[in-house]
Amino acid sequence: MGDGRWRTAGNALVRVVVVWAVSTLTMLVLAGILPDFHIQSADGVSTTRTAFAAAWGAGAFGLLSALVWPVLVRALLIVPALVLGLLVFFLNGSLLLLALRLIPDGRGAADPQTAVVVAAVMSAVASATSTALAVRDDNAYRRRLSRLADRRRRRSGAPGGRCGPPGAVFIQLDGVGHDVLARAAATGLMPTVAHWLAREEGHRLTPWRTDWSSQTGASQLAILHGSNHDVPAFRWYEKETGDVMVSSRPASALELQRRAIARTHDGGLLTVDGASRGNLFSGGADQLALVLSMAARLGKGRRSRAGYFAYFSDPANAVRTALSFVAEVCREIGQSTRARVRKDTPRIKRGGLYPFIRAFATVVERDVVVAAVMGDMFAGRTAVYADLVAYDEVAHHSGPHSRDAEKVLARLDRSLALIAKVAEHTPRRYRIVVLSDHGQSPGETFAGAYGLTLKDLVRAGCGLPVSRRAQRTRSGSEARDAVRTALHRRPVEAGEAEHRAKPSDPVVLASGNLGLISFPDIEGRASREQLDRCHPALLGTLANHPGIGFLLVRSERHGSVVLGRDGAEIPVAELRDGQGPLAPFGPGAADAVRRTDTFPHVADIMVNSMYDTGTGTVHAFEEQIGSHGGLGGEQSRPFLLWPAELSAPAARGAEPVGAEQVHQVLRRWLRECSGPQVPLAAQGAADGAVRTGAHDGTGRADEADGAVPAAD
Repeated sequence: MGDGRWRTAGNALVRVVVVWAVSTLTMLVLAGILPDFHIQSADGVSTTRTAFAAAWGAGAFGLLSALVWPVLVRALLIVPALVLGLLVFFLNGSLLLLALRLIPDGRGAADPQTAVVVAAVMSAVASATSTALAVRDDNAYRRRLSRLADRRRRRSGAPGGRCGPPGAVFIQLDGVGHDVLARAAATGLMPTVAHWLAREEGHRLTPWRTDWSSQTGASQLAILHGSNHDVPAFRWYEKETGDVMVSSRPASALELQRRAIARTHDGGLLTVDGASRGNLFSGGADQLALVLSMAARLGKGRRSRAGYFAYFSDPANAVRTALSFVAEVCREIGQSTRARVRKDTPRIKRGGLYPFIRAFATVVERDVVVAAVMGDMFAGRTAVYADLVAYDEVAHHSGPHSRDAEKVLARLDRSLALIAKVAEHTPRRYRIVVLSDHGQSPGETFAGAYGLTLKDLVRAGCGLPVSRRAQRTRSGSEARDAVRTALHRRPVEAGEAEHRAKPSDPVVLASGNLGLISFPDIEGRASREQLDRCHPALLGTLANHPGIGFLLVRSERHGSVVLGRDGAEIPVAELRDGQGPLAPFGPGAADAVRRTDTFPHVADIMVNSMYDTGTGTVHAFEEQIGSHGGLGGEQSRPFLLWPAELSAPAARGAEPVGAEQVHQVLRRWLRECSGPQVPLAAQGAADGAVRTGAHDGTGRADEADGAVPAAD
């Protein structure tokens, strides 16, 4: 408590000094511009003494404004408002003339008319400077939002005080693994989380296990809508349409949401008085801001983007975020430069537009989402789910355990503290649940470790042309040799030569350290036997590569099989954790692979990179040194942090498995907070049907305004 008071006092002192310095500079500039306004030394020559005189005058004017102005305003309250508005300028000018007289040796002078102009300009500059310095003061920001919310309640006639059952706020820290969060709390990097965990009546922390596809698209879809069936990766190829589905594309997100609703016959976690902020999917909420799946719709549905415009229509918000945005761009440029100078490894390129992309994710999106969440709490909404993507973005490029990522965690903790502080002043109590959708595993990229991409390796294994750089690598050379050997040893069957003369280019997609290979000219899911006939060296090349952990492929004889090095082959039905190619990947790996194998759009070949149990590293098939999307290490161990007054997410000694089970846990917690989630009777039975389809492009979601309450 004492440290907090000293910090607050120190920040106030810094603001006073900076405002004083800016006011001094403003006075010097005005003295150089206006002919009837003079600030100079006694001898009229000394620059230092002139600056001292300006500082003295600016300080005297600021002090008089702070001490005398409130008294004058109170004394003149009986004056009509219009007259008082005119008097303000003359009174302000009079204070400046008095301040100039207080400068030693009478080194300041101004005509009365000029004094009015100078006083007005200096007051405006000082006010703008003070506002700019205070916009990052979270306590001041919280108090301002609270005043805005109180004003709304008075206008709407809502009763004061705290009433009704508690609401629930779910904050998703994108990409933060269980071990990362626990370590950040233990070392003091996240004091808010540490405080919650230390209190007996505070919060509890547990990991949960992701599906094979350990990424936001699969996890958040299941968390918000109850199903991620047929989401094999972040991106995948669908043969019947020839489309590549990408979770971060609005059209794909909308289609995934539609499929989930059709499968579960439920609108989502947030269908009753809910708000969805900064997410890929709506969760059935009526209040939307920055929801990707809604951005794909035409007309009113696009108003999900209104969250940005509502937030930045408030000048204080704009200044607050703009300053932080510029600072973050500079921070990233400095951090990446130091990484190059130190020759840190692993390292990827971080130039181009990336500093601005990072600043957008870590500053703009965070500020808009946090403001929206606080507005929802002041409005008393029942359920709020928000995603903060800052850590995930930085960890991809700097590494999940880097100092860059740790600094982002510290700022996210500040956001949690701000939300918790707001909860003390809301019209209803709130239970704050913090969770993540996946973790991140570190490691050099596949291309960085072996000199060629997964696509290069696949093409080489198929006997297709590859780049010269890939040809010169050991992996590329071995793949070409394997192709020659396979074709030389195996007799050519009738009609096969013609087929090989026109091979189709395989579609190779990456989702972190999970790769998906599809052959468009093979109808349906290709079998191992078909692949061996068309590309006899491919499966062996992939399975025996040191950067690859295992493959999943369908066999006509044995059903689907997992392939590993040295000819290892295990039918999916016989997979066991800790055995064969899945041995390094820990508990739950066998079930995760079995489940994905049932998906209609599983790729012809599913490729998971190697995982080093000693270092915890994987090899991403993308340009990421912190990655997620497959099996291996911390990426599969996100966390749940929940208030102790709620029931445990799983039985003692167990942990939730799969994002669909997390959805059920959150639903249970909502019932514990507010009772059964039943749509309002006034909307009738027909509305239930609308809700289940409301977010596939029709229905009540069109009414969402996405407005951020801070923009009053």
